[in-house]
Amino acid sequence: MSNFTTELAPGYRASRLIKGCWHLAGGHGTVDETQAVSDMAAFVEAAMTTFDCADHYIGVEALIGRFRQAHPALARRLQVHTKCVPDYDRLADCDRGYLTSIIDRSLSRLGVEQLDLVQFHWWNLAQPGYVEALGVLADLRREGKIAHLGLTNFNTRLTREILDAGVPLVSTQVQYSLLDSRPERGLVDLCRERGLQLLCYGTLAGGLLSDTWLGQPEPVEPLANRSHAKYRLIIEDFGGWSLFQELLAALQAIAQRHGVGLGDVATRWVIDRPQVASAIMGFTSTRHLPSARRIEALRLDAEDHARLDPLLARRTGPPGDCYDIERDKDGRHGRIMRYNQNEGRH
Repeated sequence: MSNFTTELAPGYRASRLIKGCWHLAGGHGTVDETQAVSDMAAFVEAAMTTFDCADHYIGVEALIGRFRQAHPALARRLQVHTKCVPDYDRLADCDRGYLTSIIDRSLSRLGVEQLDLVQFHWWNLAQPGYVEALGVLADLRREGKIAHLGLTNFNTRLTREILDAGVPLVSTQVQYSLLDSRPERGLVDLCRERGLQLLCYGTLAGGLLSDTWLGQPEPVEPLANRSHAKYRLIIEDFGGWSLFQELLAALQAIAQRHGVGLGDVATRWVIDRPQVASAIMGFTSTRHLPSARRIEALRLDAEDHARLDPLLARRTGPPGDCYDIERDKDGRHGRIMRYNQNEGRH
């Protein structure tokens, strides 16, 4: 995977497959911190040198900081994409001091003098201030605390508003997969026009887009982890479990044709989409490293797309633009969110 990178900004490259670290924040089983640090070393040695985390992923920035201390030579090859996600209950007083404290805390936890990429999120659009908050982050960028700025979970209209305000963005992180085509409803075109690239999560629907679930009944409560809770709802919006099973069968046929895994096909489909720089992979251990090498080598052709396109044409959702349905705090998607984790509150 030595050359499987992309240029997000002049002089700044990131892995096309980014190691996602959400699962290390809890809700996905017990975390063995020593093993997690060892796994991080193995991923960097295998040239997956970009990690995705967040200020509100409890304990994760500090865990990456522990890796950096334990493996200083490997740490010099690492890029860390974190997030700035002010708590829902703090948006009304999200001032310069509060935002600066978040950034300073991330710097301290990670053990660095500059954050490679800070991706900003704003929970409640009824509360003004997100453009002003990004202005503060742009100031911190000029001061050298941040190298690059991006967004996470903003729709097309809001992204345009932020760009028109002069905020210097390089990327936007959104959910994008065979199950979720919302970025294609305007955001991809805007990114092409304005020079932004997409960093995509949900590529494997929290592990549901895998051969493990081919031919299996729909999971029921209690679900195995938070990812299954989130992405089962996406499958319902996509068209239901029956259509999902048809998709899995098609992916399996393509995978067998190329001698790869079902999830490899789903991931390659995403990173081949226009304006997609990288897919964020929730790889939980080094057993996934062979998959990363297969994805790099895989090339989907016209026959593969001819098998997938009729199924994708039958999608019924998710509706709207990126993250619109998740912003309904009382809706199916919004009810499962945790809104106040930046200060350790749930």
